[in-house]
Amino acid sequence: MSGPTVVLVGPMGVGKTTVGQVLAERLGTTFRDTDTDIVATAGKEISEIFIDEGEPHFRELERQAVRAAVAGHRGVLALGGGAVLDEGTRALLTGLPVVFLEMGVAEAVKRTGLDAPRPLLAVNPRQRWRELMEQRRPLYAEVARAVVSTEDRTPEDVAEAVLDVLELKNA
Repeated sequence: MSGPTVVLVGPMGVGKTTVGQVLAERLGTTFRDTDTDIVATAGKEISEIFIDEGEPHFRELERQAVRAAVAGHRGVLALGGGAVLDEGTRALLTGLPVVFLEMGVAEAVKRTGLDAPRPLLAVNPRQRWRELMEQRRPLYAEVARAVVSTEDRTPEDVAEAVLDVLELKNA
């Protein structure tokens, strides 16, 4: 198989990085997060990229990071919350073992906090999160082979559910 073993998509704060690290450990493979790749490439935090260069510049960096990771990473891959907005990225994910990690708004606010450095949630986080999810949920669903809820579950439980749904338990 070429491409990542598992690709995790979903909203900010859903636990893609934490669950991805648990999955990689369980599968005996490596973990990669495209947001981390972007920070390393840009030499600054994502919130600073948004402020200094704007969202369109960030989205271009994100497209490049996803393209490189899908082409060159064989382990567990976590994508940033907005990566699926790009049509080219969605096309790249076709046929890959993509899992949409989801949660409700109350859980999202609890996890992301009201003052966390999340540029897209800076003003009215609850309402903004709902709007983002309204826009993104169909895109997450479009690219995903499966959906796994993270509500009231530990990262280990979510990882187990991902392994079950992708039938990777005996991998």
